Amino acid sequence: MKRMISIDVETSGISPLRGSRVIEVAAVEIWNGQAVAEFASLIDVACCIHPAAERVHCISSEMLRGSPGPEEVWASFLKFAGNSPLIAHNAAFDIGFIRHELALLGLSLTNRSICTLKLARRRFPRLGSHRLEAVARHVLGGIPDDCSLHRALGDARLAGRVWVALNGS
Repeated sequence: MKRMISIDVETSGISPLRGSRVIEVAAVEIWNGQAVAEFASLIDVACCIHPAAERVHCISSEMLRGSPGPEEVWASFLKFAGNSPLIAHNAAFDIGFIRHELALLGLSLTNRSICTLKLARRRFPRLGSHRLEAVARHVLGGIPDDCSLHRALGDARLAGRVWVALNGS
């Protein structure tokens, strides 16, 4: 049995180097191709959400108020992930943001990462789009009802299912 963790983040903008922050994180524990547990949280961070980002994920500053702070969320995330490999669609983006958030707290992330975007580009070079939604429609035949697009938990579920499908599990 191999434990994998499928992850996704929603952010306030496109670059942590420009002050963007993770405002939602989700992780799905996968054993032998089956999702067995989930972790998800909004994060109350003091930042402005870029209007373009808010249009994509529909998370407003008001929604973040009263959510757990970064210290609590990232400690819980690290405990949930353990040392398992992390699966993400466009992993460089998600992992880069997570590493930035952890560094702000004096923490680090050493987990190996697997990128379903890279896998899909190799496996399906002629696919018109390699966005998560397009790859999912191609390998799964559609978007499952419990996978709301552009929210961390829905996208983490979807990336996990795409990874399982790409690996024939």
